[in-house]
Amino acid sequence: MSPLRVERPSDGVVLLTLDLPDRRNAMTDELTAAWGATVEGLRGDRTVRCVVVTGAGTAFSAGGDLGWLQAGGVGVDALRDKMLPFYRTWLTLRTLDVPSIAAVNGAAVGAGAALALSCDIRYAGPSAKLTVPFAQLGMHAGMATTYTLAEVAGIAAARELLLTGRVVGAEEMLRLGLCSAVYDDLLPSVLERAGEVAAGAPIATRLHVEALRDGGHATLERALQWEALAQPVTMATEDLQEGLRAKAEKRPARFTGR
Repeated sequence: MSPLRVERPSDGVVLLTLDLPDRRNAMTDELTAAWGATVEGLRGDRTVRCVVVTGAGTAFSAGGDLGWLQAGGVGVDALRDKMLPFYRTWLTLRTLDVPSIAAVNGAAVGAGAALALSCDIRYAGPSAKLTVPFAQLGMHAGMATTYTLAEVAGIAAARELLLTGRVVGAEEMLRLGLCSAVYDDLLPSVLERAGEVAAGAPIATRLHVEALRDGGHATLERALQWEALAQPVTMATEDLQEGLRAKAEKRPARFTGR
C-alpha cells in the first residue's frame, strides 16, 4: 500500500491524501518519495485543474520524521545535503501551474504546516491546528516557512508564531488569514470549492496562479504590464467565446483550455 492515496473525485480535481494515520502522516522517506513521484506525474497533465491535499486520520501532518537526528553527530554539510532535496520535493506543488488547496483536517506541525502554507488556498476543519515549534525543538524553521508564513499571514503574525511556537486553532487560523474558511464537513466542502476552481477557464486560471505566486507583483506598474499581456492572451482564446455564450444562454460554461 502506498503511503500517498491518489484519487480523482470529480472532473479536473486530484485529491492527494497523506495516508500514514498511525504516524500522524509524518513525512517519512517513503511518503516523501511517493509525494515527489506523484506530483511530478501531474506535471503537464492538462486534465488536472486543481490539486487538493489532506491527511488521513486525525492529523494533517506531524511534519518531518526527525528520528534520524536523535543520534546526533551529523555534520552541517551532510544535513544541508539531506534537507534541500526534502524541502524541494515537498514544495513541488508550487512548481505546477494549477491551483492547490490544503484541507487541514487536524494538526499541521512544522513541515506539515509548511506544506499547508505552500498551497494556494487553505481551508480548515473544526479540529485543525497549526504550529511551527521549530525554536522550541532547538532548530531553525525549514521548508521555506520563513517565506510562506509571512506571505500568507503577514510578517507580524509570522514573527509571533515562529518565536512562540504556540498552537493556533481553526478559528484563530481564520482570523489570522491562515485559512479562508472553517468547515464542519471539511472534505466535501473543500471538494466543492475545488470543483469551482476546476470549472474556471484553464488558461486564465494558470495565469492567475502565476501572477499571484511568490507574493504577487512587486509594484502596480508590474501588475499593469503583466495584465496588459495576460488579459489579451485569454481574450484570444476559444474559452472566452464559450464563456460569453454561456453567460448569454444562462448556463455553466464548458471550458476546454483552448
